[in-house]
Amino acid sequence: MSGISSFSVSKQPPLILVADDDKTIRVLLRKAMEQEGYRVVEVSDGKQCLDAYEAIKPDIVLLDAVMPVMDGFTCCKHLLQIARNNLISALATFDTDSTLNNTVISKIWERTPILMITCLDDEESVDRAFDAGATDYVTKPIHWPVLRQRLRRLLQQVQVYKQLEAANQALQHLANVDGLTELANRRRFDDYLNTQWINLAQEESPLSMILCDIDYFKFYNDKYGHPAGDVCLQKVGGVLSLKAQKHQDLVARYGGEEFAVIMPYTPASGAVHVAAAIQEGIKDLQIVHDGSAVSQHITLSMGVATVVPTWESSPSDLIVQADKALYRAKAGGRDRFVSSF
Repeated sequence: MSGISSFSVSKQPPLILVADDDKTIRVLLRKAMEQEGYRVVEVSDGKQCLDAYEAIKPDIVLLDAVMPVMDGFTCCKHLLQIARNNLISALATFDTDSTLNNTVISKIWERTPILMITCLDDEESVDRAFDAGATDYVTKPIHWPVLRQRLRRLLQQVQVYKQLEAANQALQHLANVDGLTELANRRRFDDYLNTQWINLAQEESPLSMILCDIDYFKFYNDKYGHPAGDVCLQKVGGVLSLKAQKHQDLVARYGGEEFAVIMPYTPASGAVHVAAAIQEGIKDLQIVHDGSAVSQHITLSMGVATVVPTWESSPSDLIVQADKALYRAKAGGRDRFVSSF
């Protein structure tokens, strides 16, 4: 089972982006930062800073206030707008489908601290820097011990945010993934089905489902033991994941030896095609099952159902149809799939 280590933060030294038109200052900053063990990228104006920021995703930006082409105040506002745009984009696409990728929380934490370094030390300039979005402010001539301490504090903040993001992603993974098979769990199945039902009801598009049951799996566990049964479940889950190839399709462990495949935008013919491919894939596994009454190897019974969701119906209607088809597959001799239509 993947734990928090799967989402661990980078082991590389922090990356500092230095933007200053004074080459001497840039060289001094680079030497001081590299002595602290940081990686450094230099640019000489605000426009270059924005380009570099997008390209390298630094941990901190050290930004001079007075520069040609684009001054530090304007650049700082643009950097803040980039962070806001990332959050707006995340909010626009946020739903339960996004289990691990680009969560809203990670977008909130994505904003990089900006430390303004400038010879301007009047109250108006300081206020202007913070209004533009600066996280902190240091005046020239640089007091190096102060700069080092402020950088360390900001980097500690960044590290905490990244660790929180990693923990958040790991918790999402634990909440939505079956620990044995690494497929979606029942909770994820329910959330995804409800979400797709609403989406497809609006679009009047088909939604298909396959419910699968490993035939005589209790006898398999009794004969070969539960560790072998766990391996069998993992292999069957792997076939289902392989055959449900569309990126919208969700394969879930429905419970025990039961699996489910949710297929948005898939008509009945497409669902039947996937069921047939799954059946062939299971046969190709050639997992010996002497306790089966229908085959010498592991087989599946499957129920296939397709509906066009409406506001007057509910996701449970699709489950009921697929479950009835699965029952007919079992009653008909197992090792087969039956469609509800």
